[in-house]
Order: sequence, then structure tokens, then C-alpha cells
Amino acid sequence: MVRKTKEDAELTRQGIIDAARAVFLARGVSRSTLEHIATKADVTRGAVYWHFKNKTEIFHAIRDQVFLPLMDRMDDTLTVENKDDPLTQIENSLCDTITELNENTQMQQTYEIMMIKCEYVDEFATVLQQILSNCSNITEKIQLAYERAKAQDLLAGSHSPRVLALDTHLFFSGLLHMWVKDFDGSKFRFQATDLIKSHINLRRK
Repeated sequence: MVRKTKEDAELTRQGIIDAARAVFLARGVSRSTLEHIATKADVTRGAVYWHFKNKTEIFHAIRDQVFLPLMDRMDDTLTVENKDDPLTQIENSLCDTITELNENTQMQQTYEIMMIKCEYVDEFATVLQQILSNCSNITEKIQLAYERAKAQDLLAGSHSPRVLALDTHLFFSGLLHMWVKDFDGSKFRFQATDLIKSHINLRRK
């Protein structure tokens, strides 16, 4: 019975997260309320408060469902030495993210919410700082790969691994923003993988 209760609670929590994602996507985060989310999830507002203190906490839960697996994949792709050279590891990591975006509707919706449906002010100002912290962590992982590439004499030019990592992260962040905004796929989505490959090839000797 206890296990069943826990399973029911987790199903309710996930239902609230799914409902919030749909509400944020339709209304924008700032114009969404816990009442909107409760109605979409077909639960009481009290049920929402049982699982989440506020709208910001729900936003974190939505984001974590996408970003935690992404960070794990980056750890596997970028920090574990395998048969691929470090530049190919970076390329594969970025291309894998694009592939996941193409195939994963939940991930698409979450990126859309984060990039164009949320104003990072008031209670969400701290969320922006956490996103920037995640960006720093990603840059550090990319930098480690560039450092291995430099040690293997694979890099063209004299830029430091740190500069190259920042450049790659900023390039990919911009590409993701344009991918999300390219709703009909006519401008950026179809060529995202080729752009990543070109970006990495410019760094090869």
C-alpha cells in the first residue's frame, strides 16, 4: 500500500510537470499561474503545493528533466577517452544534442520555454544565474576536450583551449536559439549538423 501511494504521488508530480510545460508553452511563464497548471493537470491547487513550493520550483523540475541527462551524456562523450579523437568527441556531443532535439518533443518544448517563453526577472532572476552556471560547466567540459586535442597536436592556429571552448559554446548556444525559433525548419534546423561539423573542421590542422 505504501509503495502504491508513492507511485501515485510520483504520477501526480509528473502530471503537474507535464501540465506546467504545456501551460508555459502556451501562455509564457510570466502569464502562467499555479491555478492554470492545476487546472491543466486536473488536480487541486493544494496538490500542486504539496509537490512544489512555487512556480519557480516547477520550472526547475522541467529544466532538470532535460539538462541532467544532457550533462550526463556530455560527461560520457567529452570526458571519457575512447576511439574518437577529442575534436570528434566535441562534434559528436553537439550533434547528439541536435539529434535529441529533432526526436524528443519534451526537449524541444523545454528549450522553447527557456529561450523564448520566460522572462528572467523577479523570482526567475536566480534561475538565470543557475543557467549561466550550467553554461560554465559545459564550457569546462569542452575545454578539457580541446586541451586533449592540443596535446595530440590536432589544433590549427594558436588559440588557447579556453578561448576555443568559449567560442564553441557561444556558437552552439546561438545555434540552439535559432534552431528553437526556426519553427518550420526552413532556415537552421535542417543544416544544424553541417554547421557543427564545419565549426569543428575549422579547428583541425
